[in-house]
Amino acid sequence: MTFDLGSHGGFILASYAFTALVMAALVLNAIRDRRAQRRALAQLQAEDRR
Repeated sequence: MTFDLGSHGGFILASYAFTALVMAALVLNAIRDRRAQRRALAQLQAEDRR
């Protein structure tokens, strides 16, 4: 099975690759932010117990 993308094939593939890269960056940023929020919440809860 082959796809004939014509003369715009390079642009189409580059667009898909860029989109995949942006989506991966957004997912990684969300994971990092979730971890930071959990740490901040744990710190606030620890301060509240004192």
